[in-house]
Amino acid sequence: MAQVEATTERIIAADAEAVFDALADYKDVRGKVLPAHYGEYEVREGGDGEGTLVHWKLQATSKRVRDCLLEVTEPTDGQLVEKDRNSSMVTTWTVTPAGEGRSKAVVTTVWNGAGGIGGFFEKTFAPKGLARIYDELLANLAAEVEN
Repeated sequence: MAQVEATTERIIAADAEAVFDALADYKDVRGKVLPAHYGEYEVREGGDGEGTLVHWKLQATSKRVRDCLLEVTEPTDGQLVEKDRNSSMVTTWTVTPAGEGRSKAVVTTVWNGAGGIGGFFEKTFAPKGLARIYDELLANLAAEVEN
């Protein structure tokens, strides 16, 4: 089993604190900025960063749907980590300043991929597909926070 990793980033024309606060707001903002690939979105505990428990189904392809139950932590300033209780998947969101009134948002997801030929295809194609989904999510986030 090889580890699979997908990373996407975007410069957003808003202060890092505003971007992070929007990203950590699972109660009001996060559900609004998720692309159509996400379904059955539900905040089960908390709703603002650390201590949040959130559920969604991620439809990565027409045949691949991942049922996610994510525990949210904030290990350092400007960082959210979502650990899936249903799999090895861990997503880390990092927001840092990128000049006056700008920030850089980076999202990285890692998980233990399948073995054999299926694992080869997963490692080859899954990061590209997830990157497209994250590009759309970050574009929606930017639209939400940019003035």
